[in-house]
Amino acid sequence: MASSTPSGSAPYYFVPAPSEFPVQVAFGMLLIIVGGAEWLNGQDWGAYVLLVGVLVWVTVVFRWFRQAIGESERHLYSLRVDASYRWSMSWFIFSEVMFFGAFFGALYWARVHSIPDLGGLQSQILWPDFKGVWPTVGGGTASPTGTVDPFGVIGPWPLPTINTALLLSSGVTITIAHHALLANRRTKTIFWMWVTVLLGLSFLFVQGYEYSHAYHELNLKLSSGVFGSTFFMLTGFHGFHVFVGMLMLTFITLRLMKGHFTPERHFGFEGAAWYWHFVDVVWLGLYFLVYWL
Repeated sequence: MASSTPSGSAPYYFVPAPSEFPVQVAFGMLLIIVGGAEWLNGQDWGAYVLLVGVLVWVTVVFRWFRQAIGESERHLYSLRVDASYRWSMSWFIFSEVMFFGAFFGALYWARVHSIPDLGGLQSQILWPDFKGVWPTVGGGTASPTGTVDPFGVIGPWPLPTINTALLLSSGVTITIAHHALLANRRTKTIFWMWVTVLLGLSFLFVQGYEYSHAYHELNLKLSSGVFGSTFFMLTGFHGFHVFVGMLMLTFITLRLMKGHFTPERHFGFEGAAWYWHFVDVVWLGLYFLVYWL
C-alpha cells in the first residue's frame, strides 16, 4: 500500500511490506538467551555468543526504527495509525503498571503477613530467636538460621531524596519541552529535553553510588533475605526503566534536532513523555514504601 500512495498523503491505514526484521530480532534474542545461560553456567564461550546476540539485536532494531521513522516522516501514517499507536503505548504502560504491581504486592505481603506470621507464637518453636520486625523499622537483623548475614538498611536521606528531586524536576522539564513544542519553539524544546536527559543520567549515577554504598558498607545484597530481594528488585527494575526512558528521550531529542515532529504531529515525543511520567510515579511509590516505611 505504501508504494501506491502518493508522496505526502496518508492511506486509510498503512500496511507495511513484508519485513525480515522480526525474524532477525528473534535470532538476536535467541543468541542472547543461549549465550547468557551458558555463560552463567560456567561456559566462557557463552559470553561471546551473548555479545554477538546483543550486536545483532541492536543493529536490527536500529535499522527497524530508522525504517519506521522514515515512514512517519513521509506522512504514511494516518490518524488511524496514530490512534493505534496511542492505544498500544497505553496498553504497554498498563502492562508495566502490572509488572511493578506484582513486586509492590510481594513487598506488602512479606511485610504485613509473612514476617508477622513467622514472628508469631506458632513459629516460636522453629525459630525462637526470630523477631517479626521489618528491617526498615528494627534495623538489619541476621537470619535466626544463619542463612542471611547481618545487613544495614538505607534511609530516605540523602540519596533517595536527592533522586526524588531529580526525577520530579525531570517531570517538570519534559512538560516545559512539550509546551514549547506545541508553541513551535524548537530550540527551547531541544534545550529542555537535554536537561531532562541529564537529570535522568544524574539519577542513574546517584543510584549506582547508593548500590555501591549498600553492598560494601551495609552488606545489603540481593541475597539479604526478603528485604534485600524486594529492595533490589524494585529499585533495580525501576533504574532499568529510567535507563530505557532516558534512551527514548535521547533519540527523540536527536530527532528534534533533525527537524522531526511538528506541533500537530509528534506522538513519538508524547509516547516517550508518557513513559517518563510513569517512571516518575513509580519512583514516588518506591520512595515512600521502601525508604520511608
